[in-house]
Amino acid sequence: VQLQASGGGLVQAGGSLRLSCAASGRAVRSYRMAWFRQAPGREREFVAVINWLDGDTYSAASVKSRFTISRDNAKDTVYLQMNDLKPEDTAVYYCAATTSIDWVVSTAQIKYWGQGTKVTVSS
Repeated sequence: VQLQASGGGLVQAGGSLRLSCAASGRAVRSYRMAWFRQAPGREREFVAVINWLDGDTYSAASVKSRFTISRDNAKDTVYLQMNDLKPEDTAVYYCAATTSIDWVVSTAQIKYWGQGTKVTVSS
């Protein structure tokens, strides 16, 4: 499975960005797709996860009211819509594929990682 993330950039606080993750390879639909982020000097943390089949999602409490994960099955692409961005959202965002059925996915449960896309939120 290959994951290609895009959509990062520089945005002012209060602004929005939409990240995309194009998935390809065998049995892509057998994985659940997740977004993680890693801020400078901090550990990589879970952001959100989605099921390809039924679209069920779960998001971390810190972003739940502002970020939305979605998918386009026809394009094998997962999105992360980020609204009302804050400086503390500054991080490299990674898409990932997992077989875990847990709603909160740990980095140890990730089978494949995308290359990351950088998001910088200025105050």
